[in-house]
Amino acid sequence: MKTFLATKSPFLIIATLAVCIGTARADVIMDWNAKADAIAAEKKVLPVPQARTMSMLHVAMFEAVNAIDRRYTPYKLDLVADRSTSKEAAASTAAYNILLTIYPDQKAALDAALIASLSGIPDTEGKAKGIELGKVAASGVMALRRDDGSDVQETYRPYTAPGAYVPTVVPIGTTAGIMSPWVMTSVSQFRPAPPPALDSETWTRDVNEIRELGARNSTTRTAEQTAIGRVWFLVGPPSFNPIVRQVALAKHMDVVDCSRLFALTEIAANDAIVAVLDAKYHYNFWRPVTAIRNADITHNPMTPREASWLPLGETPMHPEYPCAHCIVSAAVYTVLRSIAGDEVGELTMTSPTAPGVTRKWTKLQDYSDEVANARIYAGFHYRFSTEVGKDMGRKIGDLTVGTQLRGLEARAEPKQ
Repeated sequence: MKTFLATKSPFLIIATLAVCIGTARADVIMDWNAKADAIAAEKKVLPVPQARTMSMLHVAMFEAVNAIDRRYTPYKLDLVADRSTSKEAAASTAAYNILLTIYPDQKAALDAALIASLSGIPDTEGKAKGIELGKVAASGVMALRRDDGSDVQETYRPYTAPGAYVPTVVPIGTTAGIMSPWVMTSVSQFRPAPPPALDSETWTRDVNEIRELGARNSTTRTAEQTAIGRVWFLVGPPSFNPIVRQVALAKHMDVVDCSRLFALTEIAANDAIVAVLDAKYHYNFWRPVTAIRNADITHNPMTPREASWLPLGETPMHPEYPCAHCIVSAAVYTVLRSIAGDEVGELTMTSPTAPGVTRKWTKLQDYSDEVANARIYAGFHYRFSTEVGKDMGRKIGDLTVGTQLRGLEARAEPKQ
């Protein structure tokens, strides 16, 4: 069922169209992306809920601006607005309403951000219609995700014996694997085969590699590798959103193409996170710090035990297999490469977890590969886990670009 916004005379449409085209800036998409990242950083939001927020935010902005010229197939909303509607007002209002719903305690700051975003738009009927369109888009996306499983109560049961102490910190993301994906048919659609056996050649090679390379006191890890490991302690949307913003700027995208790029990236990343957490808790595979300190119980003479081994960083609080950072970066890379190509000029990344370090690449794949290597340098993931994670991410990225928000010529084709 289509939702239509009222249209006026052709003369009014023509008069206001020129104003809207001139002010429909792609940076409105990036501004709200950065604002959402800043709120999450201040509130120390974990990657799973932040990924959900970012995907809702950008799908709402896309549905709003795309409704005006219908350049691409919508995600699920079937909104229609005339071309005099301000895309910038629509995007800003959609973003504001999503973030206000997620972060009601941030109302004052969000009100100020909305006022600033709308202040540069002339007070025409196109602006008013854009504001109304943004509200409708945000409401529609919130309705789509209302029962997505994100509010299921966590009930993780620690493994113990009666009366025996175990560490009391509850792992992260135990319920993420039941959340509704945006693109996949189920969270287990790309669940990989089990990790290698503990007496296999792969296991022996990879656990010994990380024992040497990922140790806190490693003498084989280089200074650059240490810096890379620390940079990518940063996880979740803040670890890739700056790269997406750079790609959008490099390609001089208008507001519609920019909104589509971010929407595709965020829903692919969200699906990657729920898919990998489904697999992690399905296999419940041990982290290097556990495996190396307990290597004697595997009865593998080629994997020596180190009773006091520690990784470079603090091991994330969820099972090891597969690598979550790897699946997300590969999904993001795949979407960006599909739309912008692998070479988009110089990309840079800084991180609050490695002050003073700037990473640079000229190819998007180099970014994804570096993230995977960083998890080995950090002492968090075996190499086989990084490779499996990247493979899952590529599949999710390809599925996202191949089935979602496609050009209008794809409307007659059934979604796969």
